[in-house]
Amino acid sequence: MIKVTKTFLPPQEEYQAILKKAWDANWITNRGPLIQELEGKLKSYLSVPNIIATTNGTLPLQIAIKALNLKGEIITTPFSYVATTSSIKWEGCTPVFVDIHPEYLTIDETKIEAAITSKTSAILATHVFGNPCNVEKIEAIANKHDLKVIYDAAHCFGVSYKGRSVFNFGDVSTCSFHATKLFHTGEGGALFTKSDTLNDKLFYHHNFGHDGPEAFQGIGINAKMSELQGAMGLAVLPYMEDILNKRKIICDNYTTAFKNSSLQLLKIRKHTDWNYSYYPAIFQDEKQLLKVQEALMKKQINTRRYFYPSLNNIIYVKKDEKVISDHISKRILCLPLYHDLPITDVQRIISIILEQL
Repeated sequence: MIKVTKTFLPPQEEYQAILKKAWDANWITNRGPLIQELEGKLKSYLSVPNIIATTNGTLPLQIAIKALNLKGEIITTPFSYVATTSSIKWEGCTPVFVDIHPEYLTIDETKIEAAITSKTSAILATHVFGNPCNVEKIEAIANKHDLKVIYDAAHCFGVSYKGRSVFNFGDVSTCSFHATKLFHTGEGGALFTKSDTLNDKLFYHHNFGHDGPEAFQGIGINAKMSELQGAMGLAVLPYMEDILNKRKIICDNYTTAFKNSSLQLLKIRKHTDWNYSYYPAIFQDEKQLLKVQEALMKKQINTRRYFYPSLNNIIYVKKDEKVISDHISKRILCLPLYHDLPITDVQRIISIILEQL
């Protein structure tokens, strides 16, 4: 069985050696030494001024909405994982969908202004598959209309744009450290902001609102990462260069094989150092996609229709046709991609797909 993704697990003895520090200190939650160490190392690795590690990658979106005091409508993308939209709804706001760029697959910045109303408070955009949005134009629109900007950067660990971490754009950026991600803590995530003042607010929101053991700055929730998760992150981080290099080789093999085929491949925005987080292929129509997916499954090769369906069609939002997102979501398939996927298997996957086109 070839999986569509596979968790990178560091040598068990290395994880246990780090975890022993938590055992020795008898400290496994409430922001112990391992979390503080992990945050320090990630700040250095990612070149970011602030980071708050969290227990998953969805709570950061909800905390960002809360901390920025967003109300009314939030402009967002229909082409993302469901957490992007569900976080908006969960916090009592209304998602307003703007269609996507047909090649970059990120929100189409040229269509944002037409969606702005007197009720709009923010833009929540996703860097899709680690491919950055047009951050300059989104920032200009936000400044012009006095809007906040949140980036769902769940797929973006290690991505930089024009020499800067993508986490340094927007008022707040969020990331997922889920087990399926490049860098992971089993479950986990993080909040990023350039503003020290906003970082303080995000921090107390993620820790029940505490200001010391007996005082509270405001409302909060429990989004703290545990020492068990922190230990996993500390064990995985030293392997990132090797993980990225191996994934690049696999992606390069796919791209070389498919560049002259009928498949549409993800167009990476210029000036981006990409992280090879996913390998999506866009077929001519849904029928062709299902044919290829079935042929792969017969050989026990798993793929994923990611993202499907387009979020403007889920049951708890107002249906709103978005032609490009609707069309692409029916035709896109993520191919197997993980650090130790043998190149012989990659070539087999390629051959099966090409045979079906």
